[in-house]
Amino acid sequence: MTAHSPDIVIAGGGLSASLAALRLAPAGRVLLVDAKPDPLAGHTWSFHDGDLDASQRAWLAPAIRRTWDGQDVRFPGYGRQLRAGYASLDADSLGAALQRLPNVTTLQARMAAMDGRSLTLSDGGRIEARLAIDARGFRPHPAVEVRFQKFLGQELRLTAPHGLTRPVIMDATVPQQDGYRFFYLLPFDDTRLLVEDTYYSDAAHLSADRQRADIADYAAARGWQVAAVVREETGVLPITLRLDADAFWKSLPPGVPAIGLRALRFHPLTGYSLPHAVRSADLVARHWQQGPWALAKALRRDSLADARAQGFYRLLSRMLFEAAAPDERRRVMERFYRLPEPLIERLYAGRSTLADKARILTGRPPVPVAKALRCLPGTLKERPA
Repeated sequence: MTAHSPDIVIAGGGLSASLAALRLAPAGRVLLVDAKPDPLAGHTWSFHDGDLDASQRAWLAPAIRRTWDGQDVRFPGYGRQLRAGYASLDADSLGAALQRLPNVTTLQARMAAMDGRSLTLSDGGRIEARLAIDARGFRPHPAVEVRFQKFLGQELRLTAPHGLTRPVIMDATVPQQDGYRFFYLLPFDDTRLLVEDTYYSDAAHLSADRQRADIADYAAARGWQVAAVVREETGVLPITLRLDADAFWKSLPPGVPAIGLRALRFHPLTGYSLPHAVRSADLVARHWQQGPWALAKALRRDSLADARAQGFYRLLSRMLFEAAAPDERRRVMERFYRLPEPLIERLYAGRSTLADKARILTGRPPVPVAKALRCLPGTLKERPA
């Protein structure tokens, strides 16, 4: 396979593009095109067992770095062990899975334009294929209102075992600043773990030096001596408050399939994108041979249905960011993690029932009632003044 003779060319080389390539091979020859030399570098992606079905976990398995039998959350005066399994991919594990596929190649190049069957590069070159997919990542859009989940993480190699046997997906016992703040811990082995300083914040700005210092302080406070910082990753993920999905999709080229954050495929409240990337990859595998228009239509239909189903999670995002004062958001999250475990699992999977929604919204609210009521309008046109 040469770089200019693919069946499918994908603009972008991040998670959604890579999972589409992993899912397609060996059915088609896939070329990933990205301006970065290694677009996966410095990234970790995770999911809960209930987020994927058995067939999805099976084809994703070669890219998984580590799985665990459960997970923990920690709040001041309250901690909980959750039974749901958890798994993580990273740049190395996903990259290695792709490298084992002879039908998948990559090209570092800047793109100037694309349609459903070709990419035009900034140097004037053109790559033609049976199908071209847009997976170039999130960009702001007038049809969506977002806030941010931002983080800096370091994978640490310690001089002695850290003592963790499962992920801590939220350690919110730390001082609150710049919104809701917590540490996220993934123990890859006895002495290696990922430590992320994470914020649900109104602003996207990261203070990298401060977060590095905070990670060092966090490790020291737990008696962990750092032998080396193996790698570092940063991210700013969108959290959706309001969305006009019809307007968003009408603004996109109708015959160009779009996946990933480019297509707003992520959980509006948690920011998790891997389950949506897996679902899109399945749709690509099912429809790609029908051509770009058929695939674009299938992806759009699925996205619009998902957007309607996710309205409740956008409401929860509005309540978190608009009804709760920044230093009180921790109380909202702590209340949620006291709810029944199956409800928590269904929320992460995006399959909350009517009973789940009622249970989340009833009882003594952790935010002022008047402010909560102002969060009910769900479209940009209804946004309260």
